[in-house]
Amino acid sequence: MTAVASHTRTGEFEQLYIRLRSKEGRVYTDEQVAQLPFIDKNHAHYKEWKIRTSSFNKLLAYIQHKRAELNILEVGCGNGWLSAQLATGTKAKVTGIDINNTELEQAKRVFQKQPNLHFLNSDLRDGIFGNRKFDIIIFAASIQYFSSLSQVLAVSLRHLTANGEIHLLDSNFYHPTERIAAKERTKDYYASMGFPELSNYYYHHSIEDLEPFRLTVLQDPGSWKNKLTGVKNPFHWIVIKR
Repeated sequence: MTAVASHTRTGEFEQLYIRLRSKEGRVYTDEQVAQLPFIDKNHAHYKEWKIRTSSFNKLLAYIQHKRAELNILEVGCGNGWLSAQLATGTKAKVTGIDINNTELEQAKRVFQKQPNLHFLNSDLRDGIFGNRKFDIIIFAASIQYFSSLSQVLAVSLRHLTANGEIHLLDSNFYHPTERIAAKERTKDYYASMGFPELSNYYYHHSIEDLEPFRLTVLQDPGSWKNKLTGVKNPFHWIVIKR
């Protein structure tokens, strides 16, 4: 794909994505973004954010336990709430990147006073970081927007320090037998919302796609432990190391 074609595709995705988010009620005010993942109990997506809060609390505790000043990269940071919370809750230097300039500009505006936090409009695969390394690279509810799981993870591994980690959370990973049905559900949903083109930007990755990598599953939605917790998280939390 040429640079021009790639730029056009990115622009199309951003416009469709923001329009969909607005229709879903997922475009938040600056005041709401500043408080995320905590949100009013009367909000339409309160239950969704309750799950995101659970994921965030576990991730924050995991990072705090390392007791080191880390370099953290969040890929697909959106409005920046997770990057900002990690920057506030740790001593890490946090960078959030996204190709969605609309949400990214909101992130810069809302969290501009956080000194250890920086946002960039970029795609990780564009080589913007050169030889820069990170201790932790996070994909939170974003890995499904990358067409090639192996490609983006290979690029991420090149940007990890020797003991670095990639964290995948708040995204679905399907077993091969579930993929076809999941794709149809996605197509039906986007069509029902009036944005059928968006199904071309959403990818259904499988647990089996991760087999070539050195991974640890910190949370399995099907495990007895997850089922017994107060908040039943439907997503995997997966860590990949070099």
